[in-house]
Amino acid sequence: MLITADGPTTADEVWRRYTELSAWPGWAPQINRVDAPVEVIEHGTRGTVRGPVLTRVPFRIRSIDHQRRRWSWWVGFGPLGVCMDHGVDETPDGSRAWVRIHAHRVLVTPYVPVAKLALSRLVKAG
Repeated sequence: MLITADGPTTADEVWRRYTELSAWPGWAPQINRVDAPVEVIEHGTRGTVRGPVLTRVPFRIRSIDHQRRRWSWWVGFGPLGVCMDHGVDETPDGSRAWVRIHAHRVLVTPYVPVAKLALSRLVKAG
């Protein structure tokens, strides 16, 4: 399932927000903190996303392409995880951030409002 959001922020700035782990809690309301050995994601980065009510979910960055502004990760516990591809595209008015979630629609549908809110905050100016 593909989820997108457009906003006035430049693609370069949105990419920075997408790839700097310390920025994630600022735009993703489901993330309180990210624990990882690097500040900027890179291929193979492993860490833990911390969410509400002591939620801790491991992740691994599967790929990253800074030139194309694309990255992919695996989030979850072994076979109970999900692959998500992310990207940023330039638009005439700013940028478009997107995520493609590779999971059955029944599993993704409850997450869609959260993802839309996060992407909207990601591309918002300021």
